[in-house]
Amino acid sequence: MKITEVRAKRIKGNNRLKGIAAITIDECFVIHELRIIDGKNGLFVAMPSRRMPNGEYKDVAHPINTETRSMIEKEVLDTFNALPELEDEEPKKAEPKEEKEEEKEEEKEEKEEDTNE
Repeated sequence: MKITEVRAKRIKGNNRLKGIAAITIDECFVIHELRIIDGKNGLFVAMPSRRMPNGEYKDVAHPINTETRSMIEKEVLDTFNALPELEDEEPKKAEPKEEKEEEKEEEKEEKEEDTNE
């Protein structure tokens, strides 16, 4: 088995989910929705899963041995780590009116002190 393509993208947010990926195996089989998670020991790849009626999650597709899991994880994380970091695009929050007035008052006081010296 050979992974012939890996597609990954970073996800914005302050949660443990850092990205998603899809892999193509032997140019003929695709697995979507692999999740890149920031865990206790660093990044790892979670297989696609579905929530069962009892509330538990069960993998939809997964490797059946450690060697294959390691190969998938390495390929996905190598591709993910090569992606550019996301830029922080949070819009600036408007300052409350009271804070702006206080800042103006402080600037005015500083100017007065400078002229008195």
